[in-house]
Amino acid sequence: MSTFNSVLLNISGELVGDQLEKMNFLCITEIGKNRLEKMTRGLQLFMVLMERNKLGPDNTVFLVFLLTDIGRLDLADKLTNCESQYAGTPNYLPNDEEQGKLRAKLDIATEMITNNIGKKWRTYGRKLGLPEAKLDHIAQKHPNNLEEQVVELLKEWRKKQKAEAKTDTLIKALRSCDQNCTADLIQTELEKLNANGGQ
Repeated sequence: MSTFNSVLLNISGELVGDQLEKMNFLCITEIGKNRLEKMTRGLQLFMVLMERNKLGPDNTVFLVFLLTDIGRLDLADKLTNCESQYAGTPNYLPNDEEQGKLRAKLDIATEMITNNIGKKWRTYGRKLGLPEAKLDHIAQKHPNNLEEQVVELLKEWRKKQKAEAKTDTLIKALRSCDQNCTADLIQTELEKLNANGGQ
């Protein structure tokens, strides 16, 4: 918890000019105008967000959205990186060999999706359950690089899913947004991997 708190302290100290005022404005419906008027530092806002279960070591989406909205992508990244350190340990941990096979399958799927999904990456991200704020953050982080947006999207999904990240989920989401060709390509490659002893 202390690492998370020190990241929040750091973010609070890096807010300049009217950035806190803008963040407060974006929180009016969540917190209320009267309470926000008394807030002069980022830490005060963060503590209220924690009280309202809008912020925590594994719950940073709302604050990432605020920081992205005021143009502080650097601080949003800092928070996202901190959240990944707090990813809980799954109940089921595959052994090294199983993990290697799962990773190989996910890597194949990731490569195929990166090469083929194109401009539909946001629709795909929604099908995978990523919040809109996260998709906005990815778009702003890599504004002119479609491939990097897809890579970042899949990285965020794998980070969120942890041990539950499965190629079946990726394929199902592809089919649900009419990306059947890409889904078929992945299945063909996975079949080749299995035939070569990958299962």
